[in-house]
Amino acid sequence: MNQFANSENRTASPPSPLVQRVHHQLRARIASGEYAANTRLPGEHDLSALYGASRPVIREALRRLRDDGLVFSRQGAGTFVRGVETEQGKTLTFAPAGTIADVQRCYEFRLEVEPANAFYAAMRRNEAALRAIQRALELMRDTTRAHGHREDADYAFHIAIAEAANNYFFLSSMHALKDHINVGMKLHGLSLLGPAGGLVGVLDEHDAIFAAIRDRKKEDARDAMRRHIKGSYDRLFEGKVLDLSL
Repeated sequence: MNQFANSENRTASPPSPLVQRVHHQLRARIASGEYAANTRLPGEHDLSALYGASRPVIREALRRLRDDGLVFSRQGAGTFVRGVETEQGKTLTFAPAGTIADVQRCYEFRLEVEPANAFYAAMRRNEAALRAIQRALELMRDTTRAHGHREDADYAFHIAIAEAANNYFFLSSMHALKDHINVGMKLHGLSLLGPAGGLVGVLDEHDAIFAAIRDRKKEDARDAMRRHIKGSYDRLFEGKVLDLSL
């Protein structure tokens, strides 16, 4: 009964967009296991700095997580994760990528989801979200100038776009697939360091995605992301994809 009452209260008093964004991003991190069950969340001050939000916004987002049954508070100790359970009693996770077929499947997933992330990011992003995308892009730019590739910076760019899209379902899936995505990014990065090169061209692809999101050009952002993911897929597999037919 309380669950329905809480839902009705939220319907009657919609949260601000910033509260929604922080709430959804925290939910995604809990769902993916990044914030594991029975572990303490960062304090209000740290969360405020992480999300570029005031402490009242953080408190409201945490209150909503408590209403969701995802966290609980211990007086004087902070806020702890209760966890999200699926029918199997586990948080949203995937088995480690063990084969090249797993990498291929992950790219297929990204080809469907990430263009949508970019589309909605261009529609919904705010200045804080845009700065997060730009910080990751600048780290990639510095690494490219040093003739290197960092999959952590690459992933940070893509996850910042997913956060800007403000869709818990997309974001939690991206978090849960972090290790799989990083494997593909690492392999792709190694291919860019070969004789053919390509680091600068890939940076240009990321620049195009960022520019479209910055300028709120939804379709351009979606198309630029799809070209980038498809280009990475083609560069990595060089036309030698596996037949995944049943």
